[in-house]
Amino acid sequence: MNENKTEFEPNIVAFVCNWCTYAGADLTGTSRLKYATNVKIVRFPCTGRIDFMLLLKAFAGGADGIIVSGCHPNDCHYTSGNFHARRRWIVFRGLLDFMGIDVRRIRYSWVSAAEGGKWADLVNDTVREIRELGPYTRYREVADYIEKEENHG
Repeated sequence: MNENKTEFEPNIVAFVCNWCTYAGADLTGTSRLKYATNVKIVRFPCTGRIDFMLLLKAFAGGADGIIVSGCHPNDCHYTSGNFHARRRWIVFRGLLDFMGIDVRRIRYSWVSAAEGGKWADLVNDTVREIRELGPYTRYREVADYIEKEENHG
């Protein structure tokens, strides 16, 4: 591992369900469980409402990794939203592969309101894995190239 990777602190964006994962993350804090502070949470009513273009925009905005997490199957507050999200995730994985984005940069998980420890483990594992992968620079490289061409073309 080179010196830059040991100093690298990844920027992680988490898109989470309000009813389960967000409540589980809150339980993590109120239970005073230790976990990495690298995650910025974006709360949605349901993972079924997450447009996966937002994940691509998170990468474009500088995210090195992403977590998508909601209710366990059959526990969705909106009955089947998490099933819709899971089906979209399967399709989205194919798009990521087509675009050359390492699918290990996105974690899809189920975390209930009672699983504060699971949320802490998910965050810590994600941060560790993204640290190992290193910073995600592909979107920044493309943006820099476009800007350079516009200024000199």
